[in-house]
Amino acid sequence: MALAGRDAGGPFDLETDMSFTTRPTLRGYGGAVSAGHYLATQIGAQQLAAGGNAADAACAMGFALQVLEPTQNGPAGEVPILVYHAAEDRTYAISGQGTAPAAANIETMQGLGIDRIPPDGFLAATVPAALDAWCRLLEQFGTRSLADVVSPAKALAHHGFPMYRFLQAVLQFVSRRFETEWPSSAAIYCPIREIGQRQKNPALANFLGGLIDAERAAVGGRDAGIRAARDSFYRGRTAEQIDSFLRDPIRDVTGRKHAGLLTADDLAAYSGRVEQPISVGYRGSEVWKCGPWTQGPVFLQQLRLLEGFDLSAMGRGSVDSIHTWIECAKLAYADRDANYADPDFADVPLERLLSQSYATERRQLVDPNHASLELRPGIGRLPEGWPLLSKPGAASTIEPQALAAAEGRRDTTQLVAADAFGNLICATPSGGWLPSSPVIPELGFPIGTRAQMFALDPNHPNALEPGKRPRTTLTPSLARLPDGRIMAFGTPGGDQQDQWTAQFYLDLIDHGIDDLQLAIDQPTVHSLHMPSSFYPRHAELGVVAAENRIPAETLSQLEDRGHRVQRGQAWEHGRVLAVTSRPDTGQQEAAASPRFGVAYAAVLP
Repeated sequence: MALAGRDAGGPFDLETDMSFTTRPTLRGYGGAVSAGHYLATQIGAQQLAAGGNAADAACAMGFALQVLEPTQNGPAGEVPILVYHAAEDRTYAISGQGTAPAAANIETMQGLGIDRIPPDGFLAATVPAALDAWCRLLEQFGTRSLADVVSPAKALAHHGFPMYRFLQAVLQFVSRRFETEWPSSAAIYCPIREIGQRQKNPALANFLGGLIDAERAAVGGRDAGIRAARDSFYRGRTAEQIDSFLRDPIRDVTGRKHAGLLTADDLAAYSGRVEQPISVGYRGSEVWKCGPWTQGPVFLQQLRLLEGFDLSAMGRGSVDSIHTWIECAKLAYADRDANYADPDFADVPLERLLSQSYATERRQLVDPNHASLELRPGIGRLPEGWPLLSKPGAASTIEPQALAAAEGRRDTTQLVAADAFGNLICATPSGGWLPSSPVIPELGFPIGTRAQMFALDPNHPNALEPGKRPRTTLTPSLARLPDGRIMAFGTPGGDQQDQWTAQFYLDLIDHGIDDLQLAIDQPTVHSLHMPSSFYPRHAELGVVAAENRIPAETLSQLEDRGHRVQRGQAWEHGRVLAVTSRPDTGQQEAAASPRFGVAYAAVLP
């Protein structure tokens, strides 16, 4: 049997053949899927095989991931979604980010003695948006019933799925808190199962079954059934159960006890929507991202800056290429932190930020020989009190409990889908994480904590306001490649999402790697220079984290230019997933990162 690699005609020399990949790029004509857990990938492929389209497959994978990756996402979280509609040759964005409760404002936080919204407990809850987003995707772009796409997830929750190493490790990290403070979480996940043992969640299975029952009881056809299921969550018994559970105060990482601000009225008033994505061209390609209520535009700003450099001539993996990209990323992220916010509430100067003239100005700040140790937004300013700095040679200003909270954060997954009709879906589910809030006993899942991303500076665009979306890190991507392929791609990873995917994209466009899996498998770096979007908002000026497959000489040369290099493990940066669809041949491709050993891809013949 031949080793899996990049369309080689003969045997591999693993010492010298740089086209070797950990897995093959999969190719077929019946559709392609890739997801953060291999069982979710299989469920998506089954939807395509049963006649569903990319939206149907994405919804089925999304609900399955809520069961399979409860430390990464949940029904009370959020999920921005990008849609490529082939018949229209048009892209859409589904706003899957919930809003701040009506009672949430800066004055309330100040009255509670809060200067940074805590990352756990109930105080940081926004309105759960994931269910609305999946229902909206299915209703507007799918073909199947809600029962069709929810039933596989219900079966996983009811019968159980095999415990796997990544989930087990996160549960071990938080098990003591479950056992001492959150008995409803412990009732489902403690004692922690051994690898391969069944993990069930009967309450979650009942909740999912309730959605199916609500759909079947509705009158008026498929769309009416989907809306009825949605309403059972936002205006029915589920909303009441969430409201009731959040009334009893619990302790957060600061040691204080707080009840929740989120109420059933907030859920009843919520409605997501479909929006127009934003895009820029880059070297014969085009990339679409969600708006500045996500960090998505920071990917586009990086491309605008990098247009002025010949990365191809520098060479993939060279110190010049890595240094140039890092310095451009720092500038783009500084503008993210100074300007991005919900455009319904803030005047985000996106046209200026994405203009070529602005990129030309900002590009002059890139010193080819020295790393910047400054935070340099070109427009606006950072929020008051941000960030907590980790400076070279200086004692950290970050309190130990805040560092512990940051270390314990495990969040976000990813899924992508393409069907035989040329449609593509990219979604980045997150929020409602097990480590951040206790499980609601009747429902089997916790509430989300995305409000920690708001600023408590009233003069900053991302300031906390009732009904406002926090600027999230979640950032799905769609692109049209120079050869005409449409691609959906993304990764979990907080602030690193638009760094790891940027390197993947540059490998495809600038460095001549035309194979998805080979580009995904390349070693990466990321900057920790920018303020974290998560509590406690720390920044490590000049720090670059690097996978140790990057040559030691290259890393030493980065240090010579002033970067503070943290050498990590060989395969630890993200889980980039990608699918493509080729309009001229009808062929689809799929690939998934081997990192963390959970994500997988599949295609249909």
